[in-house]
Amino acid sequence: MEHRGEIVEKAIRQSGYPITKLAKKIGKTARWMYYQFENNNMSIDYILQIGECIHYDFSNDIKELKKYNLSNRTVLVNNAQSTYLKKEEAVDYWKNKYLELLEQHNKLLKSKISAKQKVKI
Repeated sequence: MEHRGEIVEKAIRQSGYPITKLAKKIGKTARWMYYQFENNNMSIDYILQIGECIHYDFSNDIKELKKYNLSNRTVLVNNAQSTYLKKEEAVDYWKNKYLELLEQHNKLLKSKISAKQKVKI
């Protein structure tokens, strides 16, 4: 079986596209990219995304990609991009949730402090 990570790494290095820039473009870190280079079973979605970025067709190197026609590739890449957008939205959701909880916590602390001060009076 072909080693997908090694195939992708070779294509990226031959393209001359900087790994950190590529990682940022697909919403990952350079560390993640290097980890994927070691991954024998790298996700087809990410392979297609990387192929789009570096303008490389991996279907000649990875047998499993041959069964996808061009329209399926576009759908897979778009799905991977929409997943990334959902992660972006999730970050905002959790950040806002954290801020709301922090505000509630502060209100609770203030009410407890004022209650203690009333008891002392």
